[in-house]
Amino acid sequence: MPSHLHEILIEMFRGRPSLAAELLDGPLHGDLPEYDEAHLSSAELTDVAPTEYRADAVIRLTRAGADVLAVVVEVQLRIDARKRRSWPAYVATLHARLSCPVALLVICPDGSAAGWAANPIEIGPPASKVVPVALGPDEVPVVTDPAAAQRLPELTVLSTLAHADRTDPIPLFKALFAALDAVDVDRAALYHDFMLTALSAATRKLLEDFMTTTDYPYKSDWARRQFAAGRAEGKTEGKAEGKAEGEASAILTVLATRGFDVSDDDRAKITGCTDLERLEEWLRRAVTVERVEDLGLEIR
Repeated sequence: MPSHLHEILIEMFRGRPSLAAELLDGPLHGDLPEYDEAHLSSAELTDVAPTEYRADAVIRLTRAGADVLAVVVEVQLRIDARKRRSWPAYVATLHARLSCPVALLVICPDGSAAGWAANPIEIGPPASKVVPVALGPDEVPVVTDPAAAQRLPELTVLSTLAHADRTDPIPLFKALFAALDAVDVDRAALYHDFMLTALSAATRKLLEDFMTTTDYPYKSDWARRQFAAGRAEGKTEGKAEGKAEGEASAILTVLATRGFDVSDDDRAKITGCTDLERLEEWLRRAVTVERVEDLGLEIR
């Protein structure tokens, strides 16, 4: 079953297809062709054979309407030999479909998985191989400049995820909230709640403390509400209630991002719940369920 981390990383590319080009042309130093636009394409890579292949995401870079590069994006959380056997099929099928060069970009939050994923995939002699482009924590740049963060919000989220547990996180947090200030409200909430679940407990506490003390002049309504709520939490005994509200907001944001219509009754059940353990369970389910009914919202 796909994890929350896996799904949110894919959503970054779905929401901002140009992120694939930014990574290949930036920290991974790829030799990209000139392009005008980046488009999200069908991730179904089934060819005439009966075996079904589906990539995590497929991005097309176009110039004057013509495809100049296609990027297969795979999120790989751990070493899995079966996945490597399917990647050459993704590349070959997409190359046949679009008649343009194809890059295989593998996003690996774990460094050891990134080292494994970067190895060429030998298909057969003579020198037939597919060479993945792997992005691990060491390949993600440290983004601390707020202006750069606002231009590259998803890269800034990846930067925080990769480095906040390994270095002084405060400059990263400043850049992160500058980035969240530049995206729409739903996406900002999604990324913010993602950070609260993905970071270690110690770093998450530093992030929560940062939100109660910083004086950075964030401009968006969402950011002002978040920081006002953070300061309020720091001054009152209602921290658990605020956490429950945040979890409920995260559940509704994930469901909205996935295109689900949430009834008023179900929305009331989510926002009215104060059981953090149950809310966290609903949040985990929200990223994979096929229907809202599958969340199991009935209060037991």
